[in-house]
Amino acid sequence: MRNFNELTEPEILALAISLEEEDERIFADFAHGLRESFPGSAAVFEQMRTEESSHRRRLQNLYQQKFGEHIPLIRRQDVKGFVERRPVWLRRPLSLKAARSAASSIEQETGQFYERAAARTSDASIRRLLDDLAQEERSHQNKAEELTESARGKGAGGREKEAQRKLFLLQIVQPGLAGLMDGSVSTLAPVFAAAFATHSTHAAFLVGLAAS
Repeated sequence: MRNFNELTEPEILALAISLEEEDERIFADFAHGLRESFPGSAAVFEQMRTEESSHRRRLQNLYQQKFGEHIPLIRRQDVKGFVERRPVWLRRPLSLKAARSAASSIEQETGQFYERAAARTSDASIRRLLDDLAQEERSHQNKAEELTESARGKGAGGREKEAQRKLFLLQIVQPGLAGLMDGSVSTLAPVFAAAFATHSTHAAFLVGLAAS
């Protein structure tokens, strides 16, 4: 494993290409995992995937102009200082909140990488591209919020909230009630689940009565 400060300019670009490719695939996984229940948010992640793909192509073009056709595979796990990411395929079922939180962390980390990389680069064209990408990554979070509102719309937003509520009932409340019936969970579990799902003390009270 190498220290970031030991990387050469070709290695910095190669690492950046690998990071963008990974981010692109993560956002594609988010879009795929959310498309059925949250189509508006899935469209946002698809747009983010497209942007990461554009970043990767710009980096590849510059690398090949400067250093030739072959681009070595340098991954985040090969360099010290990167945050360990939980694989998307382990996030099943994928929640909308988890996807958005992960996307925010990805954008922040990648933006910081470009800022550090630009500061270590002496080549003007490489530094200019890295500075541009740092700026674009910093704006991604705000842009993602804007894309979410425009893609979802008022009606779509309501449908996504309803879908999220139904998923919670199916994934948390229903298993809790089933576990209560066979004695595998505490009677408090469905009470807490009902309170969280409905935000209603009356509903939680009724569930508590049924569970007692």
